[in-house]
Amino acid sequence: MTTRQRDTAIGAGVGTAGGAAIGGNALSTLGGAAVGGVIGNQVGK
Repeated sequence: MTTRQRDTAIGAGVGTAGGAAIGGNALSTLGGAAVGGVIGNQVGK
């Protein structure tokens, strides 16, 4: 796993937790994962 893939996975995980905590439903959880994944992918670029 490359550093970029790892950062994407970590971002998605953090986004999932954040989306679930804020919205408490499946849509916000998936949205949080998507946003977190994009942010994680772009970190260190």
